[in-house]
Amino acid sequence: MASRVLGARVGVLGGGQLGRMLGLAGRSMGLELQFLDPTAGSPAAAVGELVVAGYEDESALERLATSEVVTFEFENVPVSAIKSLEQRCAVFPGSRALEVAQDRLHEKTCFRALGIGTPPFEAVDTWEQLQAALVRVGLPAVLKTRRFGYDGKGQAVLRTEADAKEAFDRLGGSPLILEGFVRFQRELSIIAVRSRSGEVATYPLVQNHHEGGILRKTLAPAPAVSDSLQADARAYVEKVLQHLDYVGVLALELFDCDGRLLANEIAPRVHNTGHFSIEGARTSQFENHLRAILGLPLGSTEIPEPCAMLNLIGRSVDPRAVLEVPDAHLHWYGKEPRPNRKVGHITVRAPDVPTLDERVARLERSIGA
Repeated sequence: MASRVLGARVGVLGGGQLGRMLGLAGRSMGLELQFLDPTAGSPAAAVGELVVAGYEDESALERLATSEVVTFEFENVPVSAIKSLEQRCAVFPGSRALEVAQDRLHEKTCFRALGIGTPPFEAVDTWEQLQAALVRVGLPAVLKTRRFGYDGKGQAVLRTEADAKEAFDRLGGSPLILEGFVRFQRELSIIAVRSRSGEVATYPLVQNHHEGGILRKTLAPAPAVSDSLQADARAYVEKVLQHLDYVGVLALELFDCDGRLLANEIAPRVHNTGHFSIEGARTSQFENHLRAILGLPLGSTEIPEPCAMLNLIGRSVDPRAVLEVPDAHLHWYGKEPRPNRKVGHITVRAPDVPTLDERVARLERSIGA
């Protein structure tokens, strides 16, 4: 059954920039958003009510549960909080998706069960297990914590056994996963959304560029994508959505290995690689997420013309230099700049790819990228 919409309140666990952008989309839809976050002055405070409390604070959860529906804006919220809310109100996505996404071993095992290709992987808890896993997986490889890794944190590339020992000494003590090193041509992602009625919409594949494990740039749509590659990506993400009985926006990160897609990870939320959609798609990922969890028809995911998104990492920017570029839009999160911190992003559109390339290059020069 569809929810009441105009004037409805949506509760959100997390008050970061993703919550802020959800709030901006919600305002245009006549929604009120309430955010629960442990940090006073979080970015979402500018667009809705901020409840400052821990995620497992029972009185705060009780307040959030009076919302029409509750969602979350990042996947490291406690599963226990989501399960508690599920006993009191509608929560989308649900705890099942969160449990899978929070553990890289569960995530990769889920992909394998669904017939989705992945790099080889092994669970690792001890130095002896790591040594044995290296024999089976081989070098180079990537050692990762199973939980709470983000933006390149909690992982290390292993090229020698000495690398393995140093990485285990640094990361050991937490459950780990060893993954075979993937020699890929590019990193892609697909953003998909599934409604409460089971309606599914997918955005075109986008191409992502990372430095130091942090996303720097997204090109949308990804260049030189064949119909078969797009169909494979869509089939993969639809399998995940159906398997998890998922409602809301979900991102699937992929490696393109000579035209074969391997799954890297999912994000059960609106995603950095979908920020281009605010100005670049018919309907943004943020609006579509709200549509989905409220039981409304999904909006078009078409990208009318080439576009790009550039993250602003660790420092402020001269707005004039950005806005002088045609069809460029600045999104500032209201966060204090510090090294490796995402403080904003820029979207830019163009009538064709060569013009987009020129505008992106100009923007990169202006922000010192």
